[in-house]
Amino acid sequence: MRVSVSEAKGQLTELVRRAEAGDEVILTRHGQSAVRLVPVRPVVGRGSRRALMESVCASAAGKATIGADAARSQDFLYDEDGLPR
Repeated sequence: MRVSVSEAKGQLTELVRRAEAGDEVILTRHGQSAVRLVPVRPVVGRGSRRALMESVCASAAGKATIGADAARSQDFLYDEDGLPR
């Protein structure tokens, strides 16, 4: 939705509601785009980021399977001449 700045003065509350709902609201000046109204995203705190990382690590640890030792990976990636298989 494109609205001139002079029109937006009278309907700012409605334009803010529409932007919060996800509508693209662009304010124009002399027919040219000037600004876009977008909702503010909540800032994720340090504690919640840490909790998310811990849950991801715990989930990954539960899915990890025991396989070949990474230190010996060259044994099955390369042949006797040192070339990739």
